[in-house]
Amino acid sequence: MPEPVPPLACRPNCGACCIAPSISSLDKPAGAPCRHLDAALRCRLFGRPERPACCAGLQASAEMCGESREQALAWLQALEAATRPGG
Repeated sequence: MPEPVPPLACRPNCGACCIAPSISSLDKPAGAPCRHLDAALRCRLFGRPERPACCAGLQASAEMCGESREQALAWLQALEAATRPGG
């Protein structure tokens, strides 16, 4: 039986998943940094119960994160546009 693949670790100073998508439960528009990011672009709510469910459910992947922060931002911006209501 193959061993489970460990979760992908966040890239330091990235924050793409906390910037590119909108987060309706926080009234955060797409493209704006989340108010819960710290100076190192890390979530101050990570692992805490008050972290929004949409954030807790988002799992980093090689496809989403790409090879750079810029690739991650572009992928997430495209996903945001593709899933925008009425878009």
